[in-house]
Amino acid sequence: MERIAAALERMAPAPLAAPDYDAADAFVWHVSPDRLEPVGKVNRVEIDLLVGIDRSRDTLVENTRQFARGLPANNALLWGARGMGKSSLVKAAHAAVLAEGLNIKIVEIQREDLPSVGRLLNLLRGSDARFLLFCDDLSFSHDDQHYKSLKAVLDGGIEGRPDNVIFYATSNRRHLMPRDMIENERSSAINPSEAVEEKVSLSDRFGLWLGFHPCTQDEYLAMIRGYCDAHGVTIDDDTLRAEAIEWQATRGARSGRVAWQYFTDLAGRKGVAL
Repeated sequence: MERIAAALERMAPAPLAAPDYDAADAFVWHVSPDRLEPVGKVNRVEIDLLVGIDRSRDTLVENTRQFARGLPANNALLWGARGMGKSSLVKAAHAAVLAEGLNIKIVEIQREDLPSVGRLLNLLRGSDARFLLFCDDLSFSHDDQHYKSLKAVLDGGIEGRPDNVIFYATSNRRHLMPRDMIENERSSAINPSEAVEEKVSLSDRFGLWLGFHPCTQDEYLAMIRGYCDAHGVTIDDDTLRAEAIEWQATRGARSGRVAWQYFTDLAGRKGVAL
């Protein structure tokens, strides 16, 4: 009987108790069972260290500030080149607004947990706090139907998005789906335009689009110099330039992520703890 009772509880769990939102400023959403796990220390960089994305930085921080103050604000999609600080900017913008004394929480949800987003929003809806819902690396494959569960939540459902929740997502794709997926729909559908409309309508629900593009070599070197100055790593400009350019050549790429990876190696060689 005890085993049967335990199995029934797993199949139909008790209603989720309201979490302690004062426990932290950041949470991660988990399913099976549904719960919000507080995060004591968020993995992020200071917003001043994000070089070469000034316009996107200022726009996102202002949008986040408006939302935290209870003013109208848009869902935001940060898309573009890999390693250029999309995820870092979301976390840094949250920290910057938090430092201004505004009470805003950040909640991370994994892409594979999107079907549960309705349950999460119902949980957040009953709180007086304001929440930035964050999904990193949001994209969908040709057989992925998760995007449909997100469309009505962002804009269009009867309940709609709660007033105290805003949604930020990062993606390498502007329309969140591969081009061949959209082209296949266009070539095989009875009405090609309607098929494409269904696929791209999700990205249209983000009122704010921020594009990220590959950085120049000067921006790449400026990122590394900024990290060195912030963490007290001493190196002359000529040596830094030669080593950093060699590092990017071996990686075959140049981005903010590559700049941080070189700086991590440099700090280790210099004996500086980060």
